[in-house]
Amino acid sequence: MDLLRYLQGEIRGMHGLYERVTADLTDDQVNRVPDGGHQNLAFCLWHYVRTEDNVIQFVIQRKPTVWMEGGWDAKFGLDSKSQGTGFTDDEARGFRINGIADFRQYMNDVFRKTEDYVANVSEGELQRKITVKPLGEMTILQNLSGMVMTHGYRHLGEIEFAKGLVASKGGATI
Repeated sequence: MDLLRYLQGEIRGMHGLYERVTADLTDDQVNRVPDGGHQNLAFCLWHYVRTEDNVIQFVIQRKPTVWMEGGWDAKFGLDSKSQGTGFTDDEARGFRINGIADFRQYMNDVFRKTEDYVANVSEGELQRKITVKPLGEMTILQNLSGMVMTHGYRHLGEIEFAKGLVASKGGATI
């Protein structure tokens, strides 16, 4: 049970950081590509949230994603299945989100679904193996710690850095 409480707290805390770092962003700031070949916030944010949505909803639970259920692909004019994995640098730099406030609603819906799942997962379920393409077979625990937490914190750092380049303040804790 200690492991489950740890996962619940870490994932909830990471989600809170995403909410804070994106709270005051404008569409212009999200889509601006900083000088020096960096990616914009839009790509990093979209890629991570779509990945969490896919892993938790579809890969682990075999349910439709929040993206598909909410018709978010049509709302944003984006591909229904893509999440940015395999994008070239130019594709990532060219990615745009039109309507960061709407995207934040999608993001928060994904985060709540993830938190609900983690609040109700059993210790036995954490050991169930699933296949995550293109990574291969891993346990639910490996997915939560790797695909959600580690991957999520990595992109959060990119977002905080990019925010510092396009806005008057950077990180989620500032």
